[in-house]
Amino acid sequence: MSFMDRHYFLLRRLHSLTGIVPIGVFLIAHLVTNSSLLWGKAGLRGEGEKYSFGADGVTLGEGGVAYFQKEVTWINEQVPHLLLIEITLWAAIAFHAVLGVYYARTGRSNTDRYAYQDNRRYAWQRISGYVGILFIFYHVATLRWGWSWLVPGGAVWSHDAATSTLAMALRGSESGWTGAGLVVSAFYFAGVSLLVFHFANGLWTAAVTWGLTVSARAQRRWGGVCLGLGVGLMAMAWSALFAAVTIDPREARAVEASLEQGRVVSPGE
Repeated sequence: MSFMDRHYFLLRRLHSLTGIVPIGVFLIAHLVTNSSLLWGKAGLRGEGEKYSFGADGVTLGEGGVAYFQKEVTWINEQVPHLLLIEITLWAAIAFHAVLGVYYARTGRSNTDRYAYQDNRRYAWQRISGYVGILFIFYHVATLRWGWSWLVPGGAVWSHDAATSTLAMALRGSESGWTGAGLVVSAFYFAGVSLLVFHFANGLWTAAVTWGLTVSARAQRRWGGVCLGLGVGLMAMAWSALFAAVTIDPREARAVEASLEQGRVVSPGE
């Protein structure tokens, strides 16, 4: 009997657990922060008065950029033991991914013979896992490790200019869209969508794995909860991406500069 067979019970549960904590928890926090690019104006709570303008004078885009920049700055400069958190997260992702690939390669979905919903979800769980790992690697390599050679136009992401550099990376240039930028944006859309599906569907299967939903009725009810969570997370993911690709990098940089200087400046100043 192989090591994997001897410890199947434990490894299965650790695999599902790491998909929830810390990976799933981080995904939720990450999407909430990123979606603030769209709703961030509401989170300023009058703080615009600190920068020579009233909160009512801030546009929706300016408020999103300002709030998002404040959150990114706090994460990168004030969260204690950030490196340890990242190492823990990467270790969990590596463990979950390696076991996920093993289970995907040794399992069978039979969608060609039994095209039932659960069977198709199993197949999409594998597909979303493969694409998700590629997307996570690309996302972190370009926006964290600074691998600008993978970014159209060579934009280098910086937490000091979080929105403007992200917008440039997705567009392909500072001045406008490029073909390569459209490809990257499409990859982002597919990547975040599949990651949300992978997490929401994985929550449903985790409950089955841990024996928390034994009856068909319990599984249906938990499925409704997972569906609702998935819809909410998908809305945050799409809103974050929509805001990032529609904002002008130069306008975003003007807001970021105003935060550095303690006042708001227009793009032409």
